[in-house]
Amino acid sequence: MTNKKSSLSYIDAGVNIDAGNRLVEEIKPFISATARPGVMSNIGGFGGLFDLRASGYDDPILVSATDGVGTKLKLAIGMKKYNTIGQDLVAMCVNDLICQGAEPLFFLDYFATGKLDVSVAKEIIQGIAVACKIANCALIGGETAEMPGVYSGDDFDLAGFAVGAMERTRVLPKDISAGDALIALPASGVHSNGFSLIRKVLQRSKLDWFDKAPFSDHSIGSIFLKPTELYVSPLLKLINKNMISGIAHITGGGLTENLPRILNANLGVAVDTSTWEFPDEFLWLRDIGNIPNSEMFKTFNCGIGMVIITKNTVIADALMLLKSEGFNAFQIGEVTDTGKLEYLGVKE
Repeated sequence: MTNKKSSLSYIDAGVNIDAGNRLVEEIKPFISATARPGVMSNIGGFGGLFDLRASGYDDPILVSATDGVGTKLKLAIGMKKYNTIGQDLVAMCVNDLICQGAEPLFFLDYFATGKLDVSVAKEIIQGIAVACKIANCALIGGETAEMPGVYSGDDFDLAGFAVGAMERTRVLPKDISAGDALIALPASGVHSNGFSLIRKVLQRSKLDWFDKAPFSDHSIGSIFLKPTELYVSPLLKLINKNMISGIAHITGGGLTENLPRILNANLGVAVDTSTWEFPDEFLWLRDIGNIPNSEMFKTFNCGIGMVIITKNTVIADALMLLKSEGFNAFQIGEVTDTGKLEYLGVKE
């Protein structure tokens, strides 16, 4: 006698192709809204096409960047709030491109989950598209992967990939020398770094993400979910006016690790910590976690999202332009010939 077995399908294994197709149809309007000169293809092909010549460059250098949003995802999942991490993903990539002097041209995303929830994925990708629009960066493709057995429950992961271009003469950093000024652009919050330590501090505080923050009228989770600031537009304007010698994105590693990345070995920086105050969320983290200032400066942005280096002759003009773009930038120090990073006025 033959033992007949029931037939199996991909959906029996936990992968719903129809849900993926439905997601593609629902996100097409968001993606179309990000189109810019150079885009040659629509979503659905095997690759995204981009015409570099149509974007107006004469002698271009391409720059690429990739990143994720780290364990900030656990906060978004825990609060079931998905409309901000798309901007985090885009910002972590395009803010890196601008540090090299490059204009972001196009972006691709990778979304992986155990079981595709179309409404969640749509909300995330809509946030990605909105951020791409702000950065004038076309969303030309991506991948949604349903991977049961790798991810469980509501877990998912995100990765982003961005490509930009610049004229060969605009490559940064360039011509940095002792005496140049450091100008800080404020962060919108903790951005997307340090969340493993933030969760440890939360455990120590005996509070929950949904609890009202001791330093605010809002919940702790909503404060730490504030999306990463997008700095592309104002910094491109400064670059095009030849006002910038270097840019450091203050991400993982904080000021301590990121400022030296744009300096020659013989140069250093002196950062005057009296020029700004830690925002309330950073003060709370420091106090509850008993975190030394030295650790704060190499883990968090401490309220500073970008640092630009300019010549002293253009400080006033640079600050005025940044103010007109909505950024209350301020000088925090200068480049030195010491070969090291110094924090002036730091107390442990």
